[in-house]
Amino acid sequence: MPFYAVIRERGPGWNWSRALEQQDRWTEHADYMDALVDEGLIVLGGPLSDGKRVLFAVEADGPEVIRARFEADPWTPSGQLTTASIEPWEVRLDGR
Repeated sequence: MPFYAVIRERGPGWNWSRALEQQDRWTEHADYMDALVDEGLIVLGGPLSDGKRVLFAVEADGPEVIRARFEADPWTPSGQLTTASIEPWEVRLDGR
């Protein structure tokens, strides 16, 4: 199955006065993301150094599958997170 590098970024619904875990619907978002890991869609993920973007290594049949799954994240309708890019990634080194 192909790999993709996915960048999500904080959107207009993000409350900059609150920490990550204090954002509205934090528990629902965290549970949803954990489920994406459990089902094997997300292989790796975490925030980049700017604190505004998150990088995910995703294994999926195509960008439309990825887009649909991230659209169902509870933070997407509220505008807390948006999908900035989905790029095919040719993984040549894999130490897993």
